[in-house]
Amino acid sequence: MGEKIPHWLEKQNELNPGHIALETPEGINMSFSELRRESLQMAESLRQKGIESGHHVALLAENSRDFPVCIHALSYVGATIVLLNIRLTPKELVYQLNDAQVNFLITGEQTERKALEVLAEAEAPDIPMFRMDKVERLGDADIAHLKKELDLDQVFTMMYTSGTTGRPKAVMHTYGNHWYSAIGSALNLGLGGKDKWLLCLPMFHVSGFSILMKSVIYGMTVHLVKDFDENKINEAIIEHDVTHISVVTVMMQRLLNDLDSKSYPEHFRCMLLGGGPVPEPLLHEAAYKRVPVFQTYGMTETSSQIATLSPQSAGKKIGSAGKPLPLAQLWIDSENPEEIGEIIVKGPMVSSGYYNRSPRGEAHFRTGDLGYQDSEGFLYVVDRVKDMIISGGENVYPAEIESVLAGYPGVIEAGVTGVRDEQWGEVPAAFLVVDSGRVDQEALRQFCEKRLAKYKIPKEFHILNQLPRNASNKLLRRELFPVLEKESKHEH
Repeated sequence: MGEKIPHWLEKQNELNPGHIALETPEGINMSFSELRRESLQMAESLRQKGIESGHHVALLAENSRDFPVCIHALSYVGATIVLLNIRLTPKELVYQLNDAQVNFLITGEQTERKALEVLAEAEAPDIPMFRMDKVERLGDADIAHLKKELDLDQVFTMMYTSGTTGRPKAVMHTYGNHWYSAIGSALNLGLGGKDKWLLCLPMFHVSGFSILMKSVIYGMTVHLVKDFDENKINEAIIEHDVTHISVVTVMMQRLLNDLDSKSYPEHFRCMLLGGGPVPEPLLHEAAYKRVPVFQTYGMTETSSQIATLSPQSAGKKIGSAGKPLPLAQLWIDSENPEEIGEIIVKGPMVSSGYYNRSPRGEAHFRTGDLGYQDSEGFLYVVDRVKDMIISGGENVYPAEIESVLAGYPGVIEAGVTGVRDEQWGEVPAAFLVVDSGRVDQEALRQFCEKRLAKYKIPKEFHILNQLPRNASNKLLRRELFPVLEKESKHEH
């Protein structure tokens, strides 16, 4: 047994009962005391349905006001939550259901049909299923049967890695991992009672889930927007006193385009930008529009961010993901200072390992990402180890080329991957989403020649309708050629 702390919802009910925990653009508000009451009622109902401490309960559901109620209810019961990505196919979900040894499945209104398909193919077809919004809230929840304290060493959630290579693995997060992640972020960004975090990322993903954790640990309001709509989100930031938002690159691009010549109010102080390397022209555009962008670096295994640019350094370190959070350690596996190498991390927010896999063995975690630290210790993330192209013995980083291509007029998005070449072994190939559907390839090549070494200039340029991304909006570079083939077949 590890160290115990009061259940965070019990604590908020004691400290901030009337403070708004959750609000929606439609004006539906829920205070911390109401969130606690509903969570306890749902917990009692789930307990009577047979869910017990230690059970693995899968959640396959879209963002809704019931989602936080459900996760806190399961926490009161003591179950481990297996968060499933609603964008996966039934076949992919069947693998995760079996691998995580799930005892129960809870679904949402929009995902019920998919959940039934998954259960029909699962190894254990008799897994009971409930719809989140239809679980009755029993009036007399008996707290005596429920968890009033949280064991920081207990596994609270399991989330599957993107699985861009090989089978996805279930990352185990303890209550302590989520707790220390939230504390580290607060120490870095500084948070106050009037802060309000807009949540538009999927709650089943670590970056969305971590906002729910921050809310209940800090006593902070979450402004819940169900679907990403840049116009509505900009309106919410301006009209609803939103102070923070978490986004990935493609979201920020759309928000800045929609913002146009308008500007954000002074109360908005943090656009937390994650999801991998960011095209530099986009960061300069944000700086020009005085948008408070803080690049951050993290992954499922680190319970969200582990390094973030601080407000003080945002202006002078454009392109950097900052320094490790106060409770974290980070270093680069390289021979010399300021040299590119694999990023290695350590800290109480780092998961101890994967469910049903051998324990990691070391305290530190090798991320599979490449980066370097400048002379002042600021981290710059370069690329994934697996995405690096080796051309004629030279290391080529797709993210660097993508950043240059994104600066060419008319290019909305760029993706780069390696293609086999008899002379060099591998050369870069570029895939572009462009606003007119066409681009002058010769002019684009000349643009690249002024900004990139010859071996980094893409040998091929292809136009796509959209780039392949996973549920956390990360670019899937290995899928670029398959998408090109699919789109070509569709056109013919």
